[in-house]
Amino acid sequence: MGAIGGAADHGDFVTLSERGERTQLGQIDQLEAAEDGSVRGEGTILGLIRDGAIDITGTVPFDTATMVEADAATIELVYNGTGATLSIGTILGEASVPARLIPHRFNRHTFWCGQSGSGKTYALGVLIEQLLINTSLPMVIFDPNADFVRLGELSPHGLAPGAAAEAGLLGHRDLRVLRPGDESPDSLRVRFTELSMPAKAAVLRLDPLADRAEYNELLHLEETIGSQGPELIIPQLMQSENPAARALAARIENLRLIEWEVWAGQLEAVTDIIEERPDATVLDLGGFAHPDEYLVVALAVLDDLWAKRESRRPILIVIDEAHNLCSPEHGGPLFVAVRERLTQIAAEGRKYGLWLLLSTQRPSKIASGILSQCDNVAVMRMSSPADLAELSTRFGYAPSSMLARSTGFRQGEAFFAGGFVPAPTLATMRTRLTKEGGADVRVPLRDGEHR
Repeated sequence: MGAIGGAADHGDFVTLSERGERTQLGQIDQLEAAEDGSVRGEGTILGLIRDGAIDITGTVPFDTATMVEADAATIELVYNGTGATLSIGTILGEASVPARLIPHRFNRHTFWCGQSGSGKTYALGVLIEQLLINTSLPMVIFDPNADFVRLGELSPHGLAPGAAAEAGLLGHRDLRVLRPGDESPDSLRVRFTELSMPAKAAVLRLDPLADRAEYNELLHLEETIGSQGPELIIPQLMQSENPAARALAARIENLRLIEWEVWAGQLEAVTDIIEERPDATVLDLGGFAHPDEYLVVALAVLDDLWAKRESRRPILIVIDEAHNLCSPEHGGPLFVAVRERLTQIAAEGRKYGLWLLLSTQRPSKIASGILSQCDNVAVMRMSSPADLAELSTRFGYAPSSMLARSTGFRQGEAFFAGGFVPAPTLATMRTRLTKEGGADVRVPLRDGEHR
């Protein structure tokens, strides 16, 4: 684009003026030092500045132009008139300019990543709060580390100036937090009899061909013994003269499935609660005694949403630490079933209103068939060159030079690109309104302080 002052960096917004006749707004993609000591930049023209607005249809070619860093008022024009109402922080280096995302563009799948300690989950909480405040989009949040279980509680550290009105709106939202354990209305449970046949088989580790006799018995289970409570299934199967029924009973007993606390029995199932469409349903997946129970919950929810897809009721499926559900490396029957359903939702769910938001530490931890479907990306600190190269390859709409800046990000700094932002944006995340459930534990020091 031309020469610019040496303080500029990749992703910065600049104005280009031609002999005082017209001014365009651009964004730097590449920088290089010229022989005369100046710094030359190349980038993207975002639009013509006209009558206090950005005309994205009015970009024009030029021979020479004076290029200077854009001031705060000009940067603000990038976001005005775009429908960007989710205030997630401020522009990096411009604390007076809000960084905003476009809420209606969450009708695409979103990938959210950052290495451990980058503030990834805290920042995700900021986004969830803003979606609750500014939209009517229901969410189901898969929460393996209890980071969002206090989403309905205001921060104990007080609210930032101007945040009281937002907190008031947040207080009127319908939030359900479902946990493993007791028999309260907020207990996190599923009903085995309502699982799909492939899901039941995955729970029991049955192959329809290798275990065809037991599989067939399971297929006709309700026909033979009715819809019984779990405590009655084994005795009735054991009394059968059919060897396959007794083998199925032994399998259920050996896997100790009757002891799992995930089964709903006469209690409300998680799928029934989500069907009511609370504004946010948080699923606390980390408290189950058996390691497969959280997978049963995930499979039950995802299968149910997929089975009802023709109703086209929009919902945002937020999966924190998404590698727990869609890693390409997991091979057990339940892992495979969950990953395959997520892959199907990623490929086909968008048109039915099933939209994913996947948060994890590294892109390689997510199956490629899911990752490739994401049209929005948020990146926090990433120090691995291999991860940055993969992000650049996967998300061609995210300039690699701006992605490279993530290696120097401090905690809470982020890069956004894709349809949910008017232009690739470097930002500092704002303070959360609500309590963070899973904040880092600090190191105790000898004097009693913590760091």
